[in-house]
Amino acid sequence: MNATETENLKELLLSIRASGITVLLIEHDVKFILGLCDRVAVLDYGKKIAEDVPEKIRCNPAVITAYLGTEPIIPAQAGIQP
Repeated sequence: MNATETENLKELLLSIRASGITVLLIEHDVKFILGLCDRVAVLDYGKKIAEDVPEKIRCNPAVITAYLGTEPIIPAQAGIQP
């Protein structure tokens, strides 16, 4: 997806959530997920390695190693509102 499509999807998902419907989203765009979801489950090669709120997921060593590289995501640098 391009940036416009991603933003449109985010707005759609937020409106669905606001109506009281739970959404299960499978996505590999970590920045998108951490900025959108209330809770996140992280899989690595089919094995769950973490499940928590985005703030804790972003600092989880197993998640950092598997998906984010070697440094935790700093919310302001990732365009995520704290």
